[in-house]
Amino acid sequence: MCPCLLGPRHPEHGRALAPPTLGYCDVISLFHINAGRYGDVILDNLNVAMIYHVPGLMVDGDLDTAVYLDSRATEDQKNALSEIFRGNQGGPVKRLALFVKTWREPRVADIEYRPEGFHRRFAVRDVMEVEIEAVPGRDKKREVLIDNVLHWACERVISAVTNKAWYRDHGFKWNHAAGTNAHYAPFDWDSTRIA
Repeated sequence: MCPCLLGPRHPEHGRALAPPTLGYCDVISLFHINAGRYGDVILDNLNVAMIYHVPGLMVDGDLDTAVYLDSRATEDQKNALSEIFRGNQGGPVKRLALFVKTWREPRVADIEYRPEGFHRRFAVRDVMEVEIEAVPGRDKKREVLIDNVLHWACERVISAVTNKAWYRDHGFKWNHAAGTNAHYAPFDWDSTRIA
């Protein structure tokens, strides 16, 4: 499990003290918006992929970040998603943005997303592909939940492991081994609330 999420924390400001297992962390994320809006712009059923390279402790900053916007979005929707996912409009991404040193120019892409039971898959052709599987709980019917977690995007995550996770763009070539840490979660954002 991510040391950033469940490792030791500073007693005063709560920041994670444990370094990433490999000394760095390469994160591949997908956000599927069931229902959302930015002013009058409806964002329902759109996807955004985000990657970030963390060269050490997350709180030390220096993140190198890229965002991929759903090709199905209109120009207004793309502009809205870009503003939100670069942290320009408050909300949880603003908190993450405090640690970002490099923002790559957003790219528009066909983003495939398939949720099936405990399984999640998303992909951008020739750029990234991720398949993860939730860890089943004691009853084997529900996923293992980690609640009240200090995560920039949400308060509860579902514990999972990778079946496949790779990314190739912006000079990066990542290939996460099967069985490594992953998670997924519903999210509920608002520009006035920072996670």
